[in-house]
Amino acid sequence: MTRALQVLGFGALAVDDLIYVDRPLSAGKGKVTNRTRDHGGNVATALVAVARLGGRAGFIGWLSDAPSTDMGGLELERQGVDISFAPRRSDARPIRSVITVGPDGDRFIAYDDDVPHGTSDALSNDVLAQAQVLLIDGYATHGEAIVARARALGLAVVADIEWTVGPATGRLLDLSDHLVLPLAFAQASTGEGDVTAILNNLWSEGRSAVVLTDGDRGAFVRQKDDVVFWHVPAHPVTAVDTTGAGDCFHGAYAFSLTQGKSPVESVLFASAAAAISVTGRGGRMALPDHATCVAWMAGEQAPAPQPIGPAALE
Repeated sequence: MTRALQVLGFGALAVDDLIYVDRPLSAGKGKVTNRTRDHGGNVATALVAVARLGGRAGFIGWLSDAPSTDMGGLELERQGVDISFAPRRSDARPIRSVITVGPDGDRFIAYDDDVPHGTSDALSNDVLAQAQVLLIDGYATHGEAIVARARALGLAVVADIEWTVGPATGRLLDLSDHLVLPLAFAQASTGEGDVTAILNNLWSEGRSAVVLTDGDRGAFVRQKDDVVFWHVPAHPVTAVDTTGAGDCFHGAYAFSLTQGKSPVESVLFASAAAAISVTGRGGRMALPDHATCVAWMAGEQAPAPQPIGPAALE
């Protein structure tokens, strides 16, 4: 069966105003060196990353019922993401963010997310079944029924969760078979400090993978039917702007899964994509294509996965 799309997603869709300053964010103040506007949002940028890599991506979150003035939706479509299945409502609009970026690429994001989240429970199974992967973020607590139906239909659910709102977030984590989480969030949510303990804590019978991302320190992976945990070091790179790096990672990981790759192989691919993405400004302007990622993975400095301990398989 040839599916119309490979990766579907609903979640954050944003318009970002970026301000670049000449001193580290910890300095308290500094001079503005540049300003720009870009489009962002966790899932939205991840889907653009999928499209940039040559994949077929579709956004199924809420969009405005006035398409001609819908900045977020129009930009997704311009970037090659299918928005034809997205439900519409009159009050839908993007999150607005102001992002301050220091000279080391570090950033602080101030956002206003008082907008409709999730997606319509009326989305048909036919829409969901056209894809192999559903990509979600923390706002998917507003669309839990869709996540459950996607799992029941056999889609891989890749979760990008950065915060908790309580039991609803716990249910979302339980529904997701690929947890791709920031290490800091995983530490806070499990109460564990050790990476192997966290990987064990987050594991369950229905998991395919748990991936813990830790910026320039790389990522840690537990995958199904593997007796070893893995550390995938990050590519050595001089960061210009880390905005959207995690979103790029999630999109590249999801796309790699659609190519039949294992979670560890998908993390290797996603690590290359994310490293390339921080070499330019904005969350989407430096997203790489497939050939560039493959070239980076074949380079002399390309990291290799390192075993870090046995998985406590039960």
